[in-house]
Amino acid sequence: MERLRSRIRGWTLFFIVGLVLSGATALPIATQIEVGARLLGDDMRAGGFLPQFAGSWLRTLRDGIRATSVDAPFMFYGTDWLAFGHFMIALVFVGALRDPVRNRWLFEFGMIACALVPAWALLFGALRGIPLWWQAVDSAFGIVGFVPVWLCHRWSGELMRADNAGQSSG
Repeated sequence: MERLRSRIRGWTLFFIVGLVLSGATALPIATQIEVGARLLGDDMRAGGFLPQFAGSWLRTLRDGIRATSVDAPFMFYGTDWLAFGHFMIALVFVGALRDPVRNRWLFEFGMIACALVPAWALLFGALRGIPLWWQAVDSAFGIVGFVPVWLCHRWSGELMRADNAGQSSG
């Protein structure tokens, strides 16, 4: 059972770290795009390793972020709250680290949230004119995130059954 608990802790930590890193990237958007422009070159082609459509989209992002930074920097307040939401969800999963059986519902919540990421990306991506390939990248976060919470949900169920079997035989 200890090996199972260790696996649950490891995958839960992986999920928490992923949420924190994802949230942290929402904070320095203007800085990130400028660093990207310097690394890839102002035309965002990086010696031609980017496909034309990706370079074009990155230039569109860069120009929009630059304009927003100058004309409406308060708009980034929304991404500050996006980061906060990621951090708070990560914090909630500490409960699953502490007691994965009692807090098994967190893994169910995580699976639901991850399963909804692609639907959210496709719906609002289409409404906002986001390229389909970029929506697929965003959707991948939900798909990748689903795996650890699904595994943890399954394993916490095994722990729960083992705990129940131990109580009934004792």
